[in-house]
Amino acid sequence: RAALASAHQCHPLPQTLSVLKSTPQVRGMHTIIRNKETSRDEFIFYSKRLMRLLIEHALSLLPFQSCTVQTPQGQDYEGRTYSGKQITGVSILRAGETMEPALRAVCKDVRIGTILIQTNCNTGEPELHYLRLPKDISEDHVILMDCTVSTGAAAMMAVRVLLDHDVPEDKIFLLSLLMAEMGVHSVAYAFPRVKIITTAVDKKVNDLFRIIPGIGEYLGRN
Repeated sequence: RAALASAHQCHPLPQTLSVLKSTPQVRGMHTIIRNKETSRDEFIFYSKRLMRLLIEHALSLLPFQSCTVQTPQGQDYEGRTYSGKQITGVSILRAGETMEPALRAVCKDVRIGTILIQTNCNTGEPELHYLRLPKDISEDHVILMDCTVSTGAAAMMAVRVLLDHDVPEDKIFLLSLLMAEMGVHSVAYAFPRVKIITTAVDKKVNDLFRIIPGIGEYLGRN
């Protein structure tokens, strides 16, 4: 983690990063969830709203192709349709699973997998403890979900697990409510074709590798 923290400092953010547009509404919701005085109910409500916007933004980055349909009035409509086979969501437990309802709300019949990665208290390194992925995931676009990404260590291990299951790197979308710059750089450096999507990027992490200014411990507030 210390090596990740010192790498890529002062580098421009990668082109594979897509940040949700900071509209007054988005900025207002960030103000609420970052405020330490915000009640638990309000924190949950507005973080879920942001997750829904994040998922919608991520889906707009999927590949689409032109198609023509006929309206009830018998007229042709030139539209767009998803050109992939299927979309699968994969949660990095435990915080990542809080994003599943937002994904299910906008993706009909989406399949969900889970990965449990925990940090070894002695070495400080991430370790894979549990894995459950749908069959034939290699043919899907995969929405990999974690609520916050600080160093990027857990996210990188999760991406490596997906690659080991033959998911193409350019079909992996890493989604997070909030990321630190170092986490963005680390993931992009290790996996330059993975798309990184978030609602905001904070510049620093503290000595405990928590994002600054951040939103605190997400599961502790949820």
